[in-house]
Amino acid sequence: MKLVTAIIKPFKLDDVREALSEIGVQGITVTEVKGFGRQKGHTELYRGAEYVVDFLPKVKIEAAVQDDLTDRTIEAISKAANTGKIGDGKIFVFELEKAIRIRTGETDKDAL
Repeated sequence: MKLVTAIIKPFKLDDVREALSEIGVQGITVTEVKGFGRQKGHTELYRGAEYVVDFLPKVKIEAAVQDDLTDRTIEAISKAANTGKIGDGKIFVFELEKAIRIRTGETDKDAL
């Protein structure tokens, strides 16, 4: 099993959710986060004063998937979240040692 984590632009969330549903990913966790990468933030003007916005709003998506679904999950996120501009985000894949469904006690792939 793998834990696929993606940091994407907030307005791409619905596209990514739909793409993951189409390939059979049954559940995701979404968190609103802030961060910066190569963009290094930007400057804004507010009431005549210029200030730097270091951390930009992003969305973090986490999905636990079976090994055979990992590549399709990565591809679906990549295609759905891509705008072709800087700040599209990143995808991280972690080895998932164990998963347990609290309600039933099912473990590993049965818990997904």
